[in-house]
Amino acid sequence: MFNRAVALMDLPPGLEEKIRVCNATYTVRFGVRLRGQIHTFTGYRSVHSEHMEPVKGGIRYAMGVNQDEVEALAALMTYKCALVEAPFGGSKGGLRIDPREWDEDELERITRRFAYELIKRDLINPSQNVPAPDMGTGEREMAWIADQYKRMNTTDINGRACVTGKPINGGGIQGRTEATGRGVQYALQEFFRHPEDMKAAGLSGTLDGKKVIVQGLGNVGYHAAKFLSEEDGCIITGIIERDGALVSEDGLHVEEVRHWIAKHGGVKGYPDAEYVEDGSKVLENACDILVPAALEGVIHMGNAANIQAPLIIEAANGPVTAGADEILRKKGAVIIPDMYANAGGVTVSYFEWVKNLSHIRFGRMGRRQEEARHQLIVDELEQLSADRGLGWTLTPGFKQQYLRGAGELELVRSGLDDTMRAAYQSMREVWHGRQDVTDLRTAAYLVSIDKVAASYRAAGL
Repeated sequence: MFNRAVALMDLPPGLEEKIRVCNATYTVRFGVRLRGQIHTFTGYRSVHSEHMEPVKGGIRYAMGVNQDEVEALAALMTYKCALVEAPFGGSKGGLRIDPREWDEDELERITRRFAYELIKRDLINPSQNVPAPDMGTGEREMAWIADQYKRMNTTDINGRACVTGKPINGGGIQGRTEATGRGVQYALQEFFRHPEDMKAAGLSGTLDGKKVIVQGLGNVGYHAAKFLSEEDGCIITGIIERDGALVSEDGLHVEEVRHWIAKHGGVKGYPDAEYVEDGSKVLENACDILVPAALEGVIHMGNAANIQAPLIIEAANGPVTAGADEILRKKGAVIIPDMYANAGGVTVSYFEWVKNLSHIRFGRMGRRQEEARHQLIVDELEQLSADRGLGWTLTPGFKQQYLRGAGELELVRSGLDDTMRAAYQSMREVWHGRQDVTDLRTAAYLVSIDKVAASYRAAGL
């Protein structure tokens, strides 16, 4: 996919290779005494590009973690950050572990030891390398990592900025947990603002009433499905999980399915929908929008020809293989690519990092002043009405909304929405503006690689 985009660019000799290669990968094997014996774990931290620092990227806990995967995901982070104009290079980390096999206190010891190995080599550092949650990790693990950093760097006043995705009470930011799912929602809203783009996918109208199938009801899939159904009127007709899938043409209640999975460990037995044991088959069901939000490579050359969705939005990293991408493009499907679609997480991570460095909550200084200014206007209008005997009043609902100043959550959502809109505009300009670009993924690569190249040129390379 990178090569396809670079072939359409005029990069100076050698720069293409400099951007393509992964700068460094550190492999660590460490032991932790657990359950009466020493267990050895293998972890990775890969840095793809340092055209901007710090570098940024999640840490995943999964048995499938390997060097190739971590390096590929680090490269994707470089392009993702460039596309949404987050001032980071790309990085990624992983630990080969099944987190479900270990108790919480065991996981904490493993995480702290992994963090120790990375911190002492500056592979976790507020100014050099800033991890975040990924598959198998969450705010709990990020809090442990942040605390481990503080223990090792007791005088670093910016220590909390060494990692993002932390809990609110541990230096996190409101809206970070649901940020990636919220970004998927904003990406679809922006897509549906452009009739020309909808026409390319054979769709029309608004998001209201569109049938959606979601694969993976983890953090990203759950929030995307929840927001699309509750706020945009989408009908969630299919939810695919690891033990099968649920299908209902009338629409599934996302919150109830989520509770069922939390209680029973899977979707099997859920009463208000049809259960399909081979969940991957549901990817091929008819729908308007398909949201793969779990593992990479779920849409491949073996099933791409059977995918009926005219619009696919990649909420996961790399859910469509290169071969499948080609088949789907020839079929006329529109794919909103992962480097844009799931960039909500890194965008709000950027806001959290800035918050940690500035040591103040967003909205803290300006909120009440904004409310007071709005109150002046409302009072003046109501006074004019009374003086002139007009007898009109502002509706209480409008008044309440207008007078409320923006707090941290509102500002985070505003910043994320603006970022997703601006990034989409930059992609569609290339998509519609160049004869040799026929899809959004190539457009996204062209925009991001061009920005990385510009950064290297500015640095004198």
